[in-house]
Formats: sequence, structure tokens, C-alpha cells
Amino acid sequence: MQCEETMVKIENISFGYNSKKTLKGIELEAGKGEFIGLLGPNGSGKTTLMRCINRLLTIQEGLIFLADHELKTLNMMDIAKLCTTIPASIPDDFSLLVRDFVALGRTPYVTNWWWEGDEDEKIVDEALEEFNVSDFSGRRLNELSTGEKARVLLAKGVVQRPKIMLVDEPSAHLDLKYKLQVMESLRGLSRKGITVITASHDINLLTKYCDKVILLSKGEIVDYGVPSDVVNEKVIQEVYGVDVSLVIKDDVIYVLPLKPSEPPESAGIVKSGQRGMLA
Repeated sequence: MQCEETMVKIENISFGYNSKKTLKGIELEAGKGEFIGLLGPNGSGKTTLMRCINRLLTIQEGLIFLADHELKTLNMMDIAKLCTTIPASIPDDFSLLVRDFVALGRTPYVTNWWWEGDEDEKIVDEALEEFNVSDFSGRRLNELSTGEKARVLLAKGVVQRPKIMLVDEPSAHLDLKYKLQVMESLRGLSRKGITVITASHDINLLTKYCDKVILLSKGEIVDYGVPSDVVNEKVIQEVYGVDVSLVIKDDVIYVLPLKPSEPPESAGIVKSGQRGMLA
């Protein structure tokens, strides 16, 4: 899809713990309203990259821009007004009322000790309705099912009114119905103009719903672009160490794992012609 406005721009960033580089030379752009998926095996750098984007981690080299603002010039409240982060789950012992938890998404806009404005109330009500959680807004989080919690997390993110949404493992621990519902919701948010970047181990969900995917391995970008350009049997075998077969239905690629394969000596980095920055 063509995008007139760049919302996330990353220029040659690196990050590491001690002497070990977790991310190396990452460069990409994400446009307004794009739905982008981060793929890669455990330890490839997906979550680390998102934590650098929202400055939970401080990069050691390079630059990151959010909506044309250089990240290091923003304070955390400014970042929160631009970018929201949706974690994979809510802790089981978290017992806030659903409505109160969703309302926490308005925190970046608080000007007094607490918000009580009609506009805030309206925004929260709309989010509860949009994600079908109004009926249990008075229940406690630890009383909800996993699927209900996933919808509550999305509602909290939306009331933050972000331009960018970072979503970590949105389909983790969900059954098939809720996996699809959550991905439909994320794609719907992107079509409203929110740039959504999500990390997932579920290749098939990302190839089905995302406009573009980024394939990471050992902290480097192997390839990025539309799913049909990035996902193929050779690159999946080399990055994941698994033999696969691909099925194409309605122009969507689905990956069927067959068996583990011996990892190649190249350590899985096959840069198959990066096609410039995401745009």
C-alpha cells in the first residue's frame, strides 16, 4: 500500500547487552496505516526492536524517528502520546476493574491528579464498545478469560489515541477464533490510520493479515517486503531450521512445517536482496 507519511523511521541502529549485539544495523521505514509483522525465531530480536522503538531500551548506535520526531528528544510522556505498547498478556494477579484498567490509557493526557473530563469518559466508553468489553467493564481483570483480556488490552491501547501501536505476540495463548478476531481488530486499526507493528511466532497469521513482514535472524534483517516476496521455502528453512511446504490460497501464503532440518553453515542469514526501506 502507498503511504504519504512516515510514522517510524529507523536508521542503522544497534543494541546489545554488554559485548553481545542483539540488534545490528537495523534500517526500516513504516508508513501511516501500515500493518507490519516481525517474524523470526526465538532470540532474533523482535521484542528487543519494539522496546527500542518505544525507548524502553536505549539504542547504542543510529537514530529512531517517531512521526518525524527524533526519539531521544522526546520524554516518555511525549512518546506515550505517539506510541502505545500492547503486551502479550495481563498478569493473572492483576485485579483492577476492566474499566479502570482501560482508563489508564488516558494517563499521558492527565493534567491534574486524575482525569474526570467528559471527553475522557467518552473515549473510554467508545473503546469498551468497539472491542465488545462493555458488558464486563465492572469485572476484575483476573476474572476474565484469555480472549477477553486480549480485547481489554486493545481497548486500553486505543484510548491512548496513538499514531503507532506496538503489539507483542497478540495471538499467544488464544484459541483459533480469538486469534482471528484479534488480528482482524489490528488490521482494522491500521485501516483507520494507526501504524501497527506486531511481533509473532505465528507465520501464517502474519502472512494473512500484514501488509508487509520483516524477517529477523540473530539481530539482523534478512528481508522485508510484502509476505509473498519474503516468505519462501528456502529462507524459512535457513532461518528457522525447519523444512516447510508452502500453500497459496486466495493469494495468501500459508507455511506448513514438515520436519526439523540441519541448520546451514551460514547461520541462517540469507539476505535475499533487501528491497529498500519499508514505505
